[in-house]
Amino acid sequence: MYNKHNVETILVTVSGRVHGVGFRVATVRHAHLQGVRGWVRNLEDGTVQALLQGSHDQVDRMLSWLHHGPAQARVDAVEHQEEQTDRYFDRFEAI
Repeated sequence: MYNKHNVETILVTVSGRVHGVGFRVATVRHAHLQGVRGWVRNLEDGTVQALLQGSHDQVDRMLSWLHHGPAQARVDAVEHQEEQTDRYFDRFEAI
């Protein structure tokens, strides 16, 4: 469990060839390996959106991975912004 006072929450949008290539499943797996909490989902515009929550180092490693994603994907852009929230997630899942 992480210290809630040192938690970063980042909303990320990934564009490129990210639908139909296992991006969400791979993101869930990688988040579990990094100890990141939150969620990932496909958006109707063809992008993938994720909410990452964890320590600075955990979130930073996850952001680095999202810049390339799984082997079948082609990531063209990753946009992210810090989110203010009172909600703390206890796992990472595809929604």
